[in-house]
Amino acid sequence: MELRDKVAIVTGATSGIGRAVAINLHQAGMKLVLTGRRTNRLNELSETLGQAAYLVGDIVEPDVPKQLIRTAQSHFNRCDVIINNAGMIEVGEVPDIDIEKVCAMVRLNTEAAFRVIFTSCKYFLDNGGGHIINTSSVLGSRVRQPFGAYAGTKAAIEALSEALRLELAGTGVAISCIQPGLVMSEIYDDWPVHPSKARGIDPPLQPEDIARCIRFILEQPAHVRVPRLMVLPESQVT
Repeated sequence: MELRDKVAIVTGATSGIGRAVAINLHQAGMKLVLTGRRTNRLNELSETLGQAAYLVGDIVEPDVPKQLIRTAQSHFNRCDVIINNAGMIEVGEVPDIDIEKVCAMVRLNTEAAFRVIFTSCKYFLDNGGGHIINTSSVLGSRVRQPFGAYAGTKAAIEALSEALRLELAGTGVAISCIQPGLVMSEIYDDWPVHPSKARGIDPPLQPEDIARCIRFILEQPAHVRVPRLMVLPESQVT
């Protein structure tokens, strides 16, 4: 697909993979609608990217996915791509894990992501096509202890994406999952030991690595589908 002047919505755009994707797609000539909870970061990124529109909000709020589509329509009269990226991670063994934080993760990683997916599918079906890229994880298909709850949220995204790929074949609506391995990101800032050190993964992936892969998926010809793409650091074996 020729990306210039196409319109993409990027959720979780204030840091990490979302921010890197927004910058990369801007460089490809795309017009952007960004969302996240941190106003100052959205404002800074919007200014950096020139004409990017943004919506400050929590993606777990039920109406936010529709608001994002309306924002794209009002600013650019269309939407072609959804980067469904917002997420969090909560891990731990049974005696120690914080159940409330786990449930908050499920609301963000699964419930909110499902809302984005179904809202986008309905819009794209009504408007002749589009592409949804869901940020999954290598743990969406490879479970390991103590990441079970997080892996479950990503496995749910993988299952829905595959089911919808089958349902929507031939409609012009494409659905892909990107499955990153360990990425250097703020998501681990409050961990006592960064997992790259704990697991000896040196170097981990950078957000820009994932952004390049997402752009690769989007730039394929219209008849090509990439249902999933796993991206690992060279030293990550599981």
